[in-house]
Amino acid sequence: MEWILQIPVLFFSVIFHEFAHGYAAYRHGDDTAYLSGRLSFNPLPHIDPVGTILLPVACVFMGFPALGWAKPVPVNPYRLHNPRADMAVVAISGPLSNIFLAIVSALLFRLLSMNFLSGDLSSTLMQMAAFAVMINMALAMFNLIPVFPLDGSQVALGLLKGRWLEIYERHIHYGVYIIIGLVFTGLLPRIMRPLLNLGLVLISPIMGGTF
Repeated sequence: MEWILQIPVLFFSVIFHEFAHGYAAYRHGDDTAYLSGRLSFNPLPHIDPVGTILLPVACVFMGFPALGWAKPVPVNPYRLHNPRADMAVVAISGPLSNIFLAIVSALLFRLLSMNFLSGDLSSTLMQMAAFAVMINMALAMFNLIPVFPLDGSQVALGLLKGRWLEIYERHIHYGVYIIIGLVFTGLLPRIMRPLLNLGLVLISPIMGGTF
């Protein structure tokens, strides 16, 4: 029944992730997300049927931390102050927001470990904080995979040029299917597990060496 704790954490984390994209774009001159009502923590405008529902359920059943994405916030690069550089900032803001949440959750776990709350409540909140660390570290790394619509694809689009860019752009229409294929073939956990383990090792001192 761990999914009861994981799914709410995932929902908040992916919404915070998309809010970070929209806020970064807003700070760099593009108010498209703001005008479309996406600079909000209301979950309804952010829900994506595949990324927010199907993929997290599949991950839970496969015994991997719940992963997914929210509906991408609209960004108009032509309204940014410096389209090429600012799009990179907008793209990286999402994974950085998840790393921030992972650190905050690790600090909360450490605070809760001091046992100033009742036993059952403290245990539940500590478990939720631990899930938040794992999920947000996994989300940060997951979103940096260079497959559309993940943030890594925007980074790749900004870095690649010429023939390589043309070849890369061909996958965009199939990106979601590639991700689903990686999940259901079990390749995604194999790709991510070493990176996730490294991230958890780096953050474990904040939690008191739990991971």
